[in-house]
Amino acid sequence: MTELPKTFDPAAIETRWYQHWEANGLFRPDRPDAEPFTIVNPPPNVTGSLHVGHALDNTLQDIVVRYERLRGKDALWVVGTDHAGIATQMVVERQLNAAGQKRTDFSRDDFVAKVWDWKAESGGAITSQLRRLGCSMDWANERFTMDEGFSRAVIKVFVELHQRGLLYRDKRLVNWDPHFRSAISDLEVETKETQGGFWRFRYPLADGVTLADGSDHIVVATTRPETMLADMAIAVHPEDARYQAVIGKEILQPITGRRFKIVADEHADPELGSGAVKITPGHDFNDFEVGKRAGMKAADMLNMFDADANVVQTADGLIPDRFLGLHRFKKDGVDGAREIVVAEMKALGLLVPHVTKNKEGEEIAADFEPRTIQTPYGDRSGVVIEPWLTDQWYVDAGKLAVAPMQAVRDGRIEIVPKSWEKTFFNWMENIQPWCVSRQLWWGHQIPAWFGYPVWGAPFEKLQAEAIGNPSSPLPTFVAMDEIEAVAQAEQFYRANWNLEGKNFSVVVGDEAGLNIDGSDVTATIRRDPDVLDTWFSSALWPFGTLGWPEQSETLSRHYPNDLLISGFDILFFWDARMAMQGMEFMGDVPWKKLYLHGLVRAADGQKMSKSKGNVVDPLGLIDKFGADALRFFMAAMESQGRDVKMDEKRVEGYRNFATKLWNAARFLQANGVTASTSREAPHATLPVNRWIIAETVATVQAIDTAMAELRFDAGANAIYHFVWDQYCDWYIELTKGSMDDETKAVAGWAFDQILVMLHPFMPFITEELWQLTGARAQELIVAEWPVALYEVDTDAQGEIDWLIRLVSAIRTARTELNVPPGAKLRMVVRDASETTRGRLDRQGAALARLGRIESLAFGEDVAGGAAQIVVDEATFILPLEGVIDIAAEKTRLEKALAAAAKERDSLGGRLSNPAFVEKAKPEAVAKAREDHAEKTAEAERLKAALDRLG
Repeated sequence: MTELPKTFDPAAIETRWYQHWEANGLFRPDRPDAEPFTIVNPPPNVTGSLHVGHALDNTLQDIVVRYERLRGKDALWVVGTDHAGIATQMVVERQLNAAGQKRTDFSRDDFVAKVWDWKAESGGAITSQLRRLGCSMDWANERFTMDEGFSRAVIKVFVELHQRGLLYRDKRLVNWDPHFRSAISDLEVETKETQGGFWRFRYPLADGVTLADGSDHIVVATTRPETMLADMAIAVHPEDARYQAVIGKEILQPITGRRFKIVADEHADPELGSGAVKITPGHDFNDFEVGKRAGMKAADMLNMFDADANVVQTADGLIPDRFLGLHRFKKDGVDGAREIVVAEMKALGLLVPHVTKNKEGEEIAADFEPRTIQTPYGDRSGVVIEPWLTDQWYVDAGKLAVAPMQAVRDGRIEIVPKSWEKTFFNWMENIQPWCVSRQLWWGHQIPAWFGYPVWGAPFEKLQAEAIGNPSSPLPTFVAMDEIEAVAQAEQFYRANWNLEGKNFSVVVGDEAGLNIDGSDVTATIRRDPDVLDTWFSSALWPFGTLGWPEQSETLSRHYPNDLLISGFDILFFWDARMAMQGMEFMGDVPWKKLYLHGLVRAADGQKMSKSKGNVVDPLGLIDKFGADALRFFMAAMESQGRDVKMDEKRVEGYRNFATKLWNAARFLQANGVTASTSREAPHATLPVNRWIIAETVATVQAIDTAMAELRFDAGANAIYHFVWDQYCDWYIELTKGSMDDETKAVAGWAFDQILVMLHPFMPFITEELWQLTGARAQELIVAEWPVALYEVDTDAQGEIDWLIRLVSAIRTARTELNVPPGAKLRMVVRDASETTRGRLDRQGAALARLGRIESLAFGEDVAGGAAQIVVDEATFILPLEGVIDIAAEKTRLEKALAAAAKERDSLGGRLSNPAFVEKAKPEAVAKAREDHAEKTAEAERLKAALDRLG
C-alpha cells in the first residue's frame, strides 16, 4: 500500500487516470452476456469548444453510464461529432479570407477537400475537452455525421422518405440568411431587441370606393415599409364594422400601381392601430398564412428580394426600375428600398406623421413612431434574417409525429420531468413541415437530380397529363447514387417521349439539358447543389451510429437506447425528430426514457452570453478546482425542472469535499485501515460499527432510488452528507483512539463502499484512492456496485443517532452561550430512562471526549445558572456558574434576539405588501425572502439559547 501524499492535487491524477482507462478499454469492457445499457451523447459541433451546457449535459450522462457499468451492465455510451454545416463552412471560409482567397475561387469538390483537411488538423478539439471532464465514452467506435457509414444511412433515409411520400419539394417561406445565402433553422435565429420604427401610410381605395366615414383610403402600419413593393392584400377583421363595406374591394398601391383586394382575416386586430394590416405573403410568416387562407398559392406569391436581400423584379413586373438592385434597407451608408419607399410615400402625401408634443406643448411631427422591435438575426452571421419565399425540400413532420405522440401517451417513451409532456404535445400537434435543405457546400449533398422538362422536347409525348408547362417543376429523380438516378431518368423519359429509332442516353452534367444530334439523343440531369440540414442527419443518431441500415448484432442489441439526456432547448430540433425517424425506420422508439435538463445560467439567473460578459469557461474551472469538483457541482445543482445557477464558490466547496475525503483516507491509512476484501459487510458487534454499516447501506439504497428516478441532486446530496457528516464528522470521531480489528475492518469496508458510490460523480479522486488504499483485483471503474441488503440493528442505530443528537446539542449550547472551547463541563441528567442510562454507560467515553464533559451525575440539584438540553425523555443540565458570566450572557442574547426579531418583522412587512412583491425586481424579492428566512432562523436560535439558560 502506497503512502498517500499530504495534499490532494487533481491535476496530477486526472490525465493519468483518463489515459489509463481509455488505453485499457475500460470504458467498454467485454461483457457479451451482460444486460445492455445504451445512451448516445448529443453530438457536439466539430467546430465547438466545451461550454458549461456541455459540461452539465455530459456530466449527467457520465454519471449514469459509470453507475450502470458498476452495476455490471454492458454500458455503451455512443460518442461522435456533428459536421455542423454552417459553422464549419464559416470557419474554413474565414481561413481562406485570411489568405486572400474565397470559397468561390475553388470548385465545390476542392473546397470540400479543404474542409476535410481542416477537420483532420483542427476539428474535434471538443473531444479532448470531453476527456478532461472525465467522460467514459466508447471512443474506439467514435462516429462523425459525415463518415462513410453514417452518410450512407442519411442518404437512404432521404430516398426512402421520398419514396414513402413523406419528403417533397415545395415553395414556402424560410428563415433566409443573406450572408450565407442559405435557409437556416429556427435554432440558428437569435432574436434581439433593436430600435426601429413604426410607419403609417395611407393606401388609396380603388374605383372611387370609400369607407363608411367617407375616407378614400385605409391607413396601414408597418415596421418594414420596403415590403410594400410586394404587397398583395390588406387584411381586416371580419367583424370590424369600419371595414365591412369594403371587404372584397380593391386597393391601388401608390408606388407599384398594383391592385389587390381587402380580405377578411382574424389575424387583423381591431384594437391595434387602424385595425388594417398590409399583407406581404412572400416576406412575412404571418402574412404567408393569411395569403393561403385568402386562396393564394405559394407559387403565385410575390418575391421582391434575391439571395442577398437586394430588390429584384416581382413576377408581375410592377416594381419601378429605380428600386431594382437596392438593398432592403440602408447599407454601407447608402439608402436602401426602405428609405426610398418612405421618402416617395411622404412626397405623395401618403405618409401619416407621428405627432408628439414637446415640453412647451408644441406639436412635433416625425416620419415614424420609435419602437423597440424584436428582430431576428442569424446567430453566426449577425445579419437580419429575411423571411424568403423559395423552393426547398420538406419532410412531412405532421405524419411522422403521430407515432412518437402515441409512444409518449402509452408510456413507451417516458419524459422526465413529466411536466414537459404538455409542451411536447403542443408542439407536435401543431407541427409544421420541416425544411431540410440548406444552400451550402459542406454537408450531405441532397441525392436528387433535376432533369430536362418533358414539355420542352420536340418529341411526341406519350402521356399528355405529364407534359406540364414552363412553370411546372422540373422532373426530379431521387436516388441512392448517380447510377440509380440515371436509370430512373432514362425510364422516365422513355415513358414520356416517343424515342423510337433514337439512340437515347442520360448523362449527369452541370445543367439539365437536351442534346439532339441526328438519331443520337442525350438528356442531361444535374444534381441538386443543396445539402441537408445537420438536424436531419443527427436525427438518425440512435440507430445510424449502430450500423443501420446494416442489420447487425450491435444494432439489435443496443436499439432502442435506454436513455437520452438532453437540454430542453433542443427538444424539438433534435429529440422529437429522433423519435420521428427512429419510429419510422426502426419501428420502435429510439429510447425508453427522455430526461430534459435545464440551462446553466449565471449566478444572478441571467442567461449566459458573450455580449453580457458573464460566460463561464468550464475548462478554467477544471484547471482551478479539478474535474471532480465541477462534476459534483453539476450533479448537486441539477434539480428536475429547474435551471442551474453557476456558483464558483460551490465548485470550490466541492473541491474542499474532495480534500476532506482525501484526508479521511490518510487518517485511515495512518491507523492501519486497509482495503476491504468483500462486498459484504464485515461481522460487527460494536454499536458504532453496526451503525455505520446500516448508514452505508441506507446511502446505497438512497442513491439507487435517486438514479432510478434520475434525481441527480438527490443522489449527489445523499453521498455528500454520508461522507461528510456520518463517516468523516461522526464515525471517524467516534472511533478515534479505539481502532480495534473489528473497527478497522468496518472502517475499511465502509470507505470502499464510499469510493464505489462516489465514483460516478467524482471518478478521478475515487480511482486514485481505490488504488492507493490497498491491493485491488481490478480498477474501480469496473468494480462492483455495493450490496444494498443488510439486517439493520435498530438498537445500535438508535443508540448512535441518540449520541449524535446529544453531542450536537451540547456543542450548539456551548457555541451559543460563548463557553470557552477548552472548558470542560459537568453534566447532570434528569428523568433518564433505563435505555438512556444504558447508552450513557456504554457511550460515556465518547460523550466525554466529543462534548468535553468532565463528570456525569444523575438527578442532583444544580446551584446557579445552567444550560438545559432535552433529548428524548431526558434533560441534560450543564452548570455554567464560574464558566461564563450568566447575567451578561443573558443580556447579550436578549439584545441580539430583539435586533433579529426587528429585522425579521421589517422584512416580513415588506413581503406582505403586494406592491413590493408585484413591482420589485424578482431578484430583490428573492433576496428579501432569503433574508427573512435567515433572520427568522436566527431569532429562533437565540430564543432557544435564552430558554436553555432558564
